[in-house]
Amino acid sequence: MTLQELQVAASTCTDCVLSEKRTNVVFGEGNPLSPLVLVGEGPGDNEDKTGRPFVGKAGQLLDKALVEAGLSREIVYICNTVKCRAADWSTGKPQNRPPTEEEVLACRRWLTPQLMLIKPKVILCVGAPSAKNLIKRNFAITKERGKYFPCEMAKTAIATLHPSYILRNAHSGSDGGYSLLVEDIARAWEAAQKLVEKEREYTSNS
Repeated sequence: MTLQELQVAASTCTDCVLSEKRTNVVFGEGNPLSPLVLVGEGPGDNEDKTGRPFVGKAGQLLDKALVEAGLSREIVYICNTVKCRAADWSTGKPQNRPPTEEEVLACRRWLTPQLMLIKPKVILCVGAPSAKNLIKRNFAITKERGKYFPCEMAKTAIATLHPSYILRNAHSGSDGGYSLLVEDIARAWEAAQKLVEKEREYTSNS
């Protein structure tokens, strides 16, 4: 199955309750040949409406950080661990909520083959939930961000602060961790490039 075929199949998924209220499945976008994939937790309202990952205020901050790190979303690939918006509808007005463990496990049906088809050298987990999903369950984002870890779906994985966290914590005299986000993106890309070059050298010498 190709990445495009997988995306088409995912667009009609009904494996969990999130499918009942979604507008669009937010599969992912960017360069599928990129050695670096950014993986967030899940789509919010703006993403649900557009079918694109990271397009709200947090997405705009991520785009800014990518540019500052010398990249763009056209150069990397961006997706989420969960492809449909998780929201609490109990009051009639949906409020974003963390996806349940069952919802996360159900979406592994799409995330795992998606990453296996892209074959990234480095995965940058954007936020603690993504890191807990892809690196280790007890991941501590404030202590372990910026460090490299073994990863089942890439050569290595690194985690960074989520742009939403940065927006909540930014105030006069503090960037909320924005500079760390830029630094982590740059380091992840540098590691991916080194791994690509190492693979080229191995291939040419074999």
